[in-house]
Amino acid sequence: MYRFKPELRIPGPVPVPNEVALQMAKPMINHRGAYFKEHYPAVLKRLAPLFGTTNQVHMITGSGTAGMEVAVSNLVSPGTPVLCLVGGFFGNRWADLCKAYGAKMHILEFPWDGGVDPEQVATYLKQHPEIELMFMVQNESSTAVLNDVESVAKARGNHSALLVVDAVSALGGTPCQMDAWGLDVVVSASQKCLMTPPGTAFVVFSPRAREYSDRCTASRYYMDLRRYEQYMEKSETPFTPNIHNVFALEEALSMIEAEGLENVFARHILMRDMMRAGARAVGLELLVKDEDASPTVTGIRFPNADSFRARIKKQYGVEFAGGQGIHANNIFRVGHMGYATPLDVLTALAVLEMDMKKYGQATQAAEQVMEA
Repeated sequence: MYRFKPELRIPGPVPVPNEVALQMAKPMINHRGAYFKEHYPAVLKRLAPLFGTTNQVHMITGSGTAGMEVAVSNLVSPGTPVLCLVGGFFGNRWADLCKAYGAKMHILEFPWDGGVDPEQVATYLKQHPEIELMFMVQNESSTAVLNDVESVAKARGNHSALLVVDAVSALGGTPCQMDAWGLDVVVSASQKCLMTPPGTAFVVFSPRAREYSDRCTASRYYMDLRRYEQYMEKSETPFTPNIHNVFALEEALSMIEAEGLENVFARHILMRDMMRAGARAVGLELLVKDEDASPTVTGIRFPNADSFRARIKKQYGVEFAGGQGIHANNIFRVGHMGYATPLDVLTALAVLEMDMKKYGQATQAAEQVMEA
């Protein structure tokens, strides 16, 4: 039903505004030509405030995982002692990448329904002064947890470990203050809160991380950040970029700037609170506590969730995401990031209450949050 207008409510890729999508239909241009060389560095400079940095933002053509691999391949030499903070599917991805590059692994596990505990991190680092790199996820979209990156950064104390952060499903939906918080590497991607099609990742290295990477002996070619830095000096990329995504991002940034970044963050918090209030109103159990709740995705416990998701999609054209890892088929996830408004949350809640025959209960609870 309603397949002519599907409602995509997953934590990425997200719906793309028409103004942004139209940029993808422009005629192809020369990525070594003057027009692209004028726009490319300007767009990356406009992206820097979302990272909270004055450092150079680099774009990699690929998914968010490509950006993660840039971080690992430019930092992790064989035998490098690293600590991966794992509380979900994407924390595990950091661990898998570090293993692939021959790191000496330390893994600190956290429950898949709560945030990283900075005190545990601090204790572990005191016990392991040899650790050189620490990897974590800001917004663990597999569990709908927002980790307190600033507190984890502070938990290092005088420890010299560099902190590398996956902000793929966070950037543009919640604050990231790379420079102020002392983060060393931050990675993100286009298809989440940035409201742009998949196909581009973004990586920022601090001066300390850049200096550390000079000593990295890992084999790399396409992911070699030194190439991107060299070509950035002439406003180019070392390899053929996703040209139209640059112009799509340019348009998306104009929309974000027009709304105002603080207003964007407030909108995401409002959508989170509406979604959680509505789910509770119809008796559904939320996966994480309020203090750990992500502003960009909500996880809801539901038996045989995949069957429920298939029914909702077929009957109403609304698509929710399934669980990952240990939560597979035990939860569904509702994305409310990027090109989304409180009315989209009401739509998501309406199909829940209709399916559960609890008409008006979820939407009314969410409307009360919206009007508060």
